[in-house]
Amino acid sequence: MRITRIESIILLDKLHLVKVHTDEGLVGVGEVSPMNAHVSHSVVEHALAPLLVGEEATDIERLWRRLYTKPYKLGPGGAQLNAIAGIDIALWDLLGKAAGLPVYKLLGGKYRQSMKVYASSMARGMTPQEEAERAKSFQEKGFYGYKIHSSTPWMHDDGFDQTIATVTAVRELVGDDFPILVDVNNAYYEHTAIKLAHALEDLGVWHFEEPLAAHDYAAYGRLADAVVIPIAVGEQEYTIWQFRDLITEGRVDILQPDVIKCGGITEFKKIAVLADTYTKPITVHNTQQTVGTSAHAHLWVSTPACVYPQEYNIEHNPILDDVPIWQNPLVPVNGEITPWELPGLGVELNEDAIAKLRTN
Repeated sequence: MRITRIESIILLDKLHLVKVHTDEGLVGVGEVSPMNAHVSHSVVEHALAPLLVGEEATDIERLWRRLYTKPYKLGPGGAQLNAIAGIDIALWDLLGKAAGLPVYKLLGGKYRQSMKVYASSMARGMTPQEEAERAKSFQEKGFYGYKIHSSTPWMHDDGFDQTIATVTAVRELVGDDFPILVDVNNAYYEHTAIKLAHALEDLGVWHFEEPLAAHDYAAYGRLADAVVIPIAVGEQEYTIWQFRDLITEGRVDILQPDVIKCGGITEFKKIAVLADTYTKPITVHNTQQTVGTSAHAHLWVSTPACVYPQEYNIEHNPILDDVPIWQNPLVPVNGEITPWELPGLGVELNEDAIAKLRTN
């Protein structure tokens, strides 16, 4: 099964899908993290696609290494790994379709039956009381927790921050047994992060996500030593080598790889082995409710380290809610997602919707 074409698709000028076409007529579908769709599109089109045409589509490990090493000095993180992720996910989708099996079966079968999810609120303009009422509504829908984004990203202690007020309001409304998670997107200096972590411990927060600059592993290590609350980090790490250093130097408690960022399913599975080696749990970073969610669902049910509820973005999504690009949306039911028992990822695209939303 030879690769004949790599098709890079931008939707609504900001979302990025990849299709891998083959000489047998099978097509695999993947997704790229939408940090900057035009940049990752250029990487796919100009740096990666020429390396794949004519290659055997099922040689995924060899092709991954080729995509990682051949584009001279474009990596090893960021746009290159994001672009590799889209292609790699599509190759696994292809492999499943060729074998007539769901991807999770190719990854070792089910370790658990379904993916439990927590509701991830991306809104930053809500009042604490509005956020609390929203959290309560998702508790009633059966979600396994609620995450807030409560400060200005990368603000270095100087910006909007209503973390404590919001967590206090949410806790009062949802009670003591419903997990609250806090993501501040690299907002603080070390001394402030330690102070906030202790306050969040008193409020019963489950995990404290990215409180420090993503690159400062030494500071994460000191923070981990100073507090009890689990520190969760990893959405800005792309390779097993970065996760190794995050574990050994940063000493974080929870790892957060994102399959559409970290080089796809191939690299994610290696990160999962590393997590097991160091006895670390994985709570995926997952903000894309379509192909990315499906890929995470196949990984979650087949990966022992994915023990805690995983992230599900609850915000409005135009390609899911307005003009759905899926024939068969994979959405939470009572707070759980079960991957389809279909070949590959089980993603069936609505090509008319793709054509309507396509902007490249």
